[in-house]
Parts: sequence; structure tokens; C-alpha cells
Amino acid sequence: MGTYLDARTSQNASTANSIAIPILVINTPQLFGQIGLITAGVTTNPRVLLKGTISVQLPLALVGITIRIVRGTLPTDPVVYSATSTFSLSVLAPQVIAFSAADFQPPITPQLTYTAFVSSNLLGSVRVGPESFDGILVSD
Repeated sequence: MGTYLDARTSQNASTANSIAIPILVINTPQLFGQIGLITAGVTTNPRVLLKGTISVQLPLALVGITIRIVRGTLPTDPVVYSATSTFSLSVLAPQVIAFSAADFQPPITPQLTYTAFVSSNLLGSVRVGPESFDGILVSD
């Protein structure tokens, strides 16, 4: 049975249409969430469970939105999770993208930092909220 060690939340926008942050550079990661988990008390089989949501208003075009989570703070740090959702021309309302990821047996340092990024393959995408990113650290 797992033992709870730490949990954190990064809540950038709590409600729908509460922000309007354009994604201005194609295929360039834009930070939308970051957490740090304290590892004191880790024993065997540490694992981090991550989840989140982001809402994006899309241009009237075929567009791909990529969510990427890294262990660290930079887009070039080790990728823990990456997924691309492609939306069709007929999508008019903001799209809510939910994700769930895990990092099994990460290298233990005093604090594990995870950062969530979003990118688009087309100009005209706008982050509109809600945006949330959270994680929990457990070990045996």
C-alpha cells in the first residue's frame, strides 16, 4: 500500500473564460502550470501521479494542441508525458483538454519539480481557462 508524501496544485485560472492568453509562437511550449513535491520520507517505489486541465479557444482551422509535462522547469528537461489533440474546422466553442500522467521511480532529490507546457501548431489559439495542474507523491 502506498504512503502519501506530498501533494501540490498549480491553479492558473479557476473558471471558464477567465483569461485570454494567446499562443503567439507556433510549436513553442508555453508554461501553464508548475509544482514542486517534497521527497522527505521516500522509501521504495516512489511514484508521482499528475493530472490537469486546460481550455483553449481555437481558430477555425485544423489545429493540433500539445500538452507536455517535464520533470524540471525547462521544455528541454526529461519528458514525463506528451500528447497532441487535433481539432477539426467545425469546432467553435473552447475545448477542454484533460490529462493524467505518472512518473514511476523518478530520481530522488530533495524536491521534484514538474512543469506543464502547452503549444499549438497554428496561430490563433488562445488559452481561456480553466487551467489546473496538480500532483501527488507516494511511495511504498
